[in-house]
Parts: sequence; C-alpha cells; structure tokens
Amino acid sequence: MLSIRCPEQQTILSGGLITQIHNCRVLRNHAIENDDVWFQDGRIINPTSLYGLRNPDVRINGEGMIVAPGLIDVQLNGAFGYDFSFNCNNVEECLDAVSRGVLLQGCTAFCPTTVSSMPETYHKVLPHLGRRPGSLKNGAESLGAHVEGPFMNPKKKGAHELACLRTAPNGLADFDNCFGLDNLRKYVTYMTVAPEMEGVLDAIPELIKECEIGISQGHSVATSKISREAHSRGANMITHLFNAMTDFHHRDPGIVGLIGTENGVIKEQKTGTVGQPILASNTGQASVFYGIICDGIHVHPNAIKIAYKSNPAGIILVTDAMGAMGLPDGQYRLGNMSVDVGFKNELEGNPRAAVIKDTTTLAGSIVTLIECVRNFRKFTQCSIAEALEAASLHPAQMLGIQRTKGTLDFGADADIIFLTDDLHVKKVLVRGELATSETVGFISSQ
Repeated sequence: MLSIRCPEQQTILSGGLITQIHNCRVLRNHAIENDDVWFQDGRIINPTSLYGLRNPDVRINGEGMIVAPGLIDVQLNGAFGYDFSFNCNNVEECLDAVSRGVLLQGCTAFCPTTVSSMPETYHKVLPHLGRRPGSLKNGAESLGAHVEGPFMNPKKKGAHELACLRTAPNGLADFDNCFGLDNLRKYVTYMTVAPEMEGVLDAIPELIKECEIGISQGHSVATSKISREAHSRGANMITHLFNAMTDFHHRDPGIVGLIGTENGVIKEQKTGTVGQPILASNTGQASVFYGIICDGIHVHPNAIKIAYKSNPAGIILVTDAMGAMGLPDGQYRLGNMSVDVGFKNELEGNPRAAVIKDTTTLAGSIVTLIECVRNFRKFTQCSIAEALEAASLHPAQMLGIQRTKGTLDFGADADIIFLTDDLHVKKVLVRGELATSETVGFISSQ
C-alpha cells in the first residue's frame, strides 16, 4: 500500500535531529499546562504528524519547569558598557556583545534602539542594526532598529540632546535628510515621533507606506485629539507610557488616553506589513500597544496596574536599558549624554538608577527584561502566563511577527526559555541550540 504523506510530514521526516522537551509545563494559548515541546532545525514542530514514523533523537528533561517563548525587548539602547548611539566606530562589536549578553538573560530577540542623534550618526550606525537572525554566534536576534527621535517635542526631551531634535515642515523629505529613506527601509523596524511637531502627523502614513516601518508616539505633549488622529493614521504603539508625555488629565488624557480606545481591542479585520501588525477580528489582540518600563522607578506600581487593567492585551514590557545594564555603578554614555549610575538619594526610595549627570533626569534603565516580568507580576498580581506574554507575545504582535516569535506554536522559531515558578531563567535555547556563557562566548559580570 502506498503511504501518502503531507508535505509537512515529508519535511520533518527528511530533516535534521528532532528534540523533545518533556516533563515540563508549557506556555501556549495564554495558559501554562503540562505538555511537551518538539523542535527540529530551529523550528517548533507538530509531533502528531510523526506518530509511528519517527521518534525524537534527543530528549530534554524539563524538570517540571515552565517552558516559554524567549523574551523580546523592543526598546534596548545598550548594555554591558556599549551604547548603540555612542559606539559609532565599533557598532558590530557593540551589537555582538549586547546580543550575546541579553540572550543569556532570556531575551532572545530585541530592537536595538538609538536615541536622538545627528544625521551622520544614523548613517553610520543604522546599516549595522538591521535584522539579523539569532544564533549561538550572533546571540539574540536583532529585529531591526527602533529609532527614538529626533522628531520629538523639546518640552519632553527627557534624556535626549536638545541640539539633535528636529521638525518635518517638508514632510517625508525631512526624514530622508535625517536618516536616508533607504536606511529606514532596510534597517529600521519602528520609529518614535511626537505627532504634534510640524509636519510629523502628515508624514506618518507616508513613512508606513514608503518605508514599511511601524510608528510609535512618544516624547510628546500631544493632545488626546492629535494622538487619536496619529493612531488613526497608523501609529499603533506608545513609547514608554507615562514617561516623557503630558500627564493624564480627565478632560484631555493626551497620549495616555489611547490605551482606553475601544478597550484597546481590535473590532475589525485589518492586515499589515513589516512593522504593521496583522490584526484579526475576535482575536483579543490590541489595536493600541504601549511600552512600560517596569523597573519600579520610571512608573509607580499603581500606575502600571491601572494601565494593565485598562488594556491588558496591549501592554509591552520594555527595559529602555542603557550601557550600564549588567555593570557596576559609575559613569556611562547614552548617545552624547553623560550618565551617572548609582543609588540616588534625591529619588524616592533611594533606588539604584541611571540619571543624566548633575541632574535627576532618568536616562534609561539598568533593569533586565526578566526582572521587568517579575516586577510586573508583583505589581499587578497578574498570572504568570500574562506576565510572560507581556514580554513575548505582545511585542511580537506589535511588530507583526507573532507567527514566528513570542509563541511556541507549530512553525515558530525554537527560541525557548526554562523558568522556575518565581520566574528566574535557568536555561535558554536560541533556534533550538543551548545558549551558555561558553557556547555564546560571553561572560556576564552579574
């Protein structure tokens, strides 16, 4: 009798080694349940297509741990002494070090983020910050750059250099003069802008169409009306909610008010390209995503809880980490700005924080993404599944890559983390390969 096999079976049967993770609890479909994870050639596979045809070649005992998708950080300025905006002459070295270091922390993919800079800096660094697959050699996957600024409001510049900020009276041409549209198309995944600045609002749909990038609102004093208009034109993300934007007011909630838009959940079917999420009706996926720096310093725990309760589907945990992450107290750089890291008596609670030198202005964070996950669960009392998805599934949805990242569904990349019940990472796989200090060639000082 002829054996009729589907293409999926034929691919798996002729492929490389098959690995089964067993004796574990797996995060799938918004829940953690007893299950196995099978993968081959760096992809999650469906074991039901193998019954009676092929057994696993390798079995990994999960030892009862939680097995979840690797974490995704969509706002990472640097770490381990490197800064994507400052290290212009050794960007590849910078990317290698940060990628390998954060991989060992459980972050398997990220958007290298640049702060507001001069055009010559963008032309130097962006060609090195495009998409790059994750591997033991490369470290965590680069999902393409996030350019934060320089089209932002000086009134909410935060830790960005005032001299670098720009407006766009000539529309798309000003973005071309700053970045080069070809650089945006090739190397950038999304951009943070202040929609109220001259020319920016009208440029949003053009940037999305011409460059296929996502747009986020931030460092802005936009009114509720302007922010809603920017959202209607395609700006589906908010950069570090509450920070560097107009305070929430009950008559004009500004950008913060977007998280209450239609409960933040999609009502109709839409499709998108790179940087524009694929949005399906009745999926519960957010129409507005918002980053939160969950270090307990940038945003009060109660504010985080309010945002989460308003729009649980849209929350994205980000570190906004800078070059001091993973290193001791001292002097560091964030772009052209000098940053002091240490315990700050002038801030409530005397936290260990990064501030612009001789000021109390926060200059990114020094927190890791898995610490953000633990803090988020503590601050909101959400489930473990919800906490993990806020740093995996949700950022993948925002970027439109949820079929391959932020999930353990069949066909997704085998970027996998093993965690204890108190959410400490014990093991990391990138494309199915075990990442350790030895295999990736990185020794952390933490």
